[in-house]
Amino acid sequence: MTQEDETLDGAVHGGPDEGGTPWHDFSTNGNATGSCPAVLAALRAADAAHYPDPAYVRLRGALARFHGVATERIVIAASASEFIHRISAAFAQGGGREAWLPAHSYGDYERAALAWGLRVPRFPAPPGEAALRWCCEPSSPLGQAQPDLTLHTRAGGLCVLDLAYEPLRLEGTASLDATERNRVWQLWTPNKAMGLTGVRAAYAIAPDDAAAVPLLQRLQRLAPSWPVGAHGVALLETWIGTEAQAWLAQSLHTLQAWKAQQRTLCESLGWQCLPGDANFFCARTDAPYPRLAAALRAEGVKLRDCASFGLPGYVRLGVLPPQSQQALKEAWTRAVAASAEH
Repeated sequence: MTQEDETLDGAVHGGPDEGGTPWHDFSTNGNATGSCPAVLAALRAADAAHYPDPAYVRLRGALARFHGVATERIVIAASASEFIHRISAAFAQGGGREAWLPAHSYGDYERAALAWGLRVPRFPAPPGEAALRWCCEPSSPLGQAQPDLTLHTRAGGLCVLDLAYEPLRLEGTASLDATERNRVWQLWTPNKAMGLTGVRAAYAIAPDDAAAVPLLQRLQRLAPSWPVGAHGVALLETWIGTEAQAWLAQSLHTLQAWKAQQRTLCESLGWQCLPGDANFFCARTDAPYPRLAAALRAEGVKLRDCASFGLPGYVRLGVLPPQSQQALKEAWTRAVAASAEH
């Protein structure tokens, strides 16, 4: 199966499967310290008996103040994936013909591009001047800085910077300052940072540029009615508040300690861990993960195979608590031993 065939047949994601949610799910990248109490309280208090404001005036204003931008630059989205597909459609409707991807990236960038008939060159192939450029920092699956990010923000065409993991940055610093970010589209998905990936809500910030207005208008025409429900509104309104931000800052300290322990554990298994700045990292395992995946899943452990990212032989591991790390070590050791016997 080619990568394009895989993309067309269905998206490849971590997380729950036909067996339900794994007890020790390393395959997703949400905040493993738990769900933010302030957001949980807001979700319980959300008025699900009525529609939200269809224009999200109060929500967009609050997000704009948090980021220090004009309200008209805020675009509410049902999720990051929904926005990825919507902006790809808007780009194609405006005459765009090409979507450029990093060497390793989230599969929905390519799925959306192919759905709208866009050519998809990959790094190191240079993007065309009128390309839709996808960037992500910290990147997925590697959690690293985006190479040449500044060059992409200053080049021609449309650049979208996916900031899904910026709130979960544990190391390093962002490549772009606030002024440079204003040159690109910014995509924010705080449900990961808030430990609530099941609540689907996101938003984008348009560049501070009059040239972005036609695309903003196309995005508005393509938007479904009420893309975010009452619970999504509650999450987005609360995550920018003082209480949620303080909780997030504290949780990052815990994740930093867990990450150091988890890397040490993986290295004790003989794995080669790659550097990364976020709450996850990639590693080359001492035995092929696909051969052991079923045995691990039977013990409640799931990793994210990186073959669909173009990194065969590697797995991506979200940072989990020490008890989950120990479960991984024990299950892996048993699976490798059983595989050797056969």
